Amino acid sequence: MAEAKVLVIDDEQTMLDACKQVLSKRGYEVLTALSGEEGLRIAKESKPDIAIVDLKMPGIDGMEVLERLSEIDPSMVKIVITGYATVESAVDAMKRGAYDFLPKPFTPDELRVIVRRGLEKRRLEAERESLRRERDRLKADFISIVTHQLKSPLVAIRQYIEAISSGAMGEVPAPVKEVLERCSERADELLKMINDWLDMSRIESGKLAEKMVPINLTGVLDEAIEELQPLAEENAIEIIRMYPERVPPIKGDSDSLKQAFSNIISNAIKYNKPNGSVTISLRDSDEGVFISISDTGIGIAEENLPYIFDEFFRVRSKEHPKLTGSGLGLSITKKIIEAHSGRIEVESRLGEGTTFTLFLPRREIE
Repeated sequence: MAEAKVLVIDDEQTMLDACKQVLSKRGYEVLTALSGEEGLRIAKESKPDIAIVDLKMPGIDGMEVLERLSEIDPSMVKIVITGYATVESAVDAMKRGAYDFLPKPFTPDELRVIVRRGLEKRRLEAERESLRRERDRLKADFISIVTHQLKSPLVAIRQYIEAISSGAMGEVPAPVKEVLERCSERADELLKMINDWLDMSRIESGKLAEKMVPINLTGVLDEAIEELQPLAEENAIEIIRMYPERVPPIKGDSDSLKQAFSNIISNAIKYNKPNGSVTISLRDSDEGVFISISDTGIGIAEENLPYIFDEFFRVRSKEHPKLTGSGLGLSITKKIIEAHSGRIEVESRLGEGTTFTLFLPRREIE
């Protein structure tokens, strides 16, 4: 049984015969074509693992053949051979999907080595794709377990704690009540982490893009602010809104955008200084809307800025050692904004505050 299928495309019959003789001895099934047109037809029919393509051919040249082979099978390994090798042609071939470059004349050993290396690359890429599919399957299974086997019991536990704390089952001594409050806080933290995982899964599955409708951006921001107002008052933080008179509707998902805004605003409140402020401003443009969320807080160290959107990354702060979280909030926010074809940037100075700038593009509204 042939180890692999190799297609050689060259307008010189002697080159085809030589390649076939060398590679067949290694157990490869070798297909040959005297032109780009014939090579593309054979590639469609036979789906080779490797295509060896001469750059200089009449009719369809090697560069175009490379591009069209990628359309037939993106995983096909493509090797270029030519007697007119230059740095420019090699770079151009690589840009068009070539894996390697073999200048003529070459020895049988050189041909065998480059084909073996190409097949190893294809094998590794196939394994990587298989692992990626397995990872996605395991992740989906994990989300299912989280949803059905962790979240529901945790909600029930929290309800029991609330029932006991409220005195529904008899008077609760103060020390016991204090312990129950701590249990309730930890349960809330775990529920928040589970919900963040579920949100991350929903965003990565692409389901978010299915719900894009015209929305009032200032209304979504106001909802997020109103829900966080008690937290702001508890921390003596003033929330300042600076909106233009009119912001045209944009196309998006209001629930996820509200979550994105809430994640940033809540951080701006929690990591602020006493009697500080959070300023939320909008700027409309022809391209889209810029949303700026600035705080007067403790700021973020320069060395931490490249990592703040990474999953599970949390900035440690001496000023707020007891603050907890899943480390997924900003990662989720970035994914939400990118799902809206937007972008998010951050500027910060340690001890002076942080500004997040979100851009949402103007998209056609039917």
